[in-house]
Amino acid sequence: MVGRTGASPGVAARRLAVEALRRIEEGGAYANLLLPSLLERSDLDGRDRRFVTELVYGVTRMRRACDWLVDRFLARDPDPDARAWLRLGAYQLVFLGTPPHAAVAATVGAAPRKLRGLLNAVLRRVAGTPVSWPDDATRLSYPDWIVERLRADLRPERADAALAAMNQAATVTRRADGYVQDLASQWVAEAVEAAPGERVLDVAAAPGGKATAMARTGAFVVAVDSRFGRAALVARNATDLRLDRHALVAVADGRRPPFAGSPFDRILIDAPCSGLGTLRRRPDARWRIRPEQVQELAALQRQLVDAAVPLLRPGGLLVYSVCTLTRAETIGVDEHLRTAHPRLAALPPPGGPWVPHGRGSMVLPQAAGTDGMFLLRVRVPL
Repeated sequence: MVGRTGASPGVAARRLAVEALRRIEEGGAYANLLLPSLLERSDLDGRDRRFVTELVYGVTRMRRACDWLVDRFLARDPDPDARAWLRLGAYQLVFLGTPPHAAVAATVGAAPRKLRGLLNAVLRRVAGTPVSWPDDATRLSYPDWIVERLRADLRPERADAALAAMNQAATVTRRADGYVQDLASQWVAEAVEAAPGERVLDVAAAPGGKATAMARTGAFVVAVDSRFGRAALVARNATDLRLDRHALVAVADGRRPPFAGSPFDRILIDAPCSGLGTLRRRPDARWRIRPEQVQELAALQRQLVDAAVPLLRPGGLLVYSVCTLTRAETIGVDEHLRTAHPRLAALPPPGGPWVPHGRGSMVLPQAAGTDGMFLLRVRVPL
C-alpha cells in the first residue's frame, strides 16, 4: 500500500498522488470520492495529506495544461504511468511554484526507476523553457467546448474570469449547525424564505443541504429524490441535524410527483444540471461532462418545472436554481416557464453578489469565492 512503504513522506505523498491520478484517469474514479479513502488507508500526516490533495486536485484540473507543457519535449506519447508522473512534475513546476531543483529531484526520486531518465530529461526542459500558451483553452485547462459555450453565454471576459476562478481550490464553509455547505447554496435556501408552519417541497433534494436549511426555519419540508440511495442520504442528514420532525424524505420522480391535491406554500427545484459552476470542487467533472448533456439536462429541467407549477397554492412561490452557468439551463428554462406558465410573475432578484441574468439572477464564481449559481423566483397570483 502506498503510504505504508517506509519511504520518506514526500516520496510516499507523490506516489499516493500518482496512484489516485491513474485511478481517476484510467478507472473513471471520482476524485472527491476516491481521495478520502486512499488518504484514510495511508499513514501520512496532516501536512502530507494536504499535499496529496493539492497534487491530485490540481493536476486533475490542470491536466490539459500540464500535457501541453511536457508534450513539447516528447517524441511520442508516453505510457499512462509515465504520463501521470510527468503531469505531477509539470504541475509542481508551473502551478505550485515549487523551486525547479526541488520539484524535479523530488518527482524523479519518487518515480519508478525505469521512468527516471525520461522524467529528469523532460522536467528539466519544462523548468528551463518559457511558457507561451497556444490558446486560452489550454492555458485555462478546459475542453474547448466549455470555453466556447461559456464565452458565448456569458461574454468572454466574464467567462474567462469564471473559468480562472474555478481553477482555485474550493473553500470549506460550515453553517451554524455544523453542516458543510457552499455559501451560494445557503443563499438559495434563504431565497425560498420558508416560514414556520409552511409546507415546502424540495425537488431533487439530495444531499439535503437546502432541505435541512429550510427545515431549520420551522417549515415542514417534503424532500424528494428519484434514487433511493440519495434519498437515504437526505434522511441521514436530517436525522444527524435533529430535524426529523420538520422533514419528510421520499423517493419520487420530480417529473411525476405524487402530491396532487396537497398544494405547497413554496417549492424549490434545485435541478440536476451540468454543474459548470462547481468545477473548483469537482476537479474531474470538466473532463466528464459532454456538450450534448447540456441540452438533455435542460429538457429535464423544463419537465421538473412543468410538474411543480400545479402543486403550488395560490400565492405560492417557486424557486428554480442550478449550479451551472449555461444559458440553456438558466435563461432558456425561464423562457420556457414564461411561455408555458404566463400567470407566474418573476420576483426581483436578490442583491449583490447576485447580478441580474434574464428575469433571474446569477452569482459567478469570481464574485464572492463561491460556486456559480443561477436563481429564479416566480409567484402564482392569488
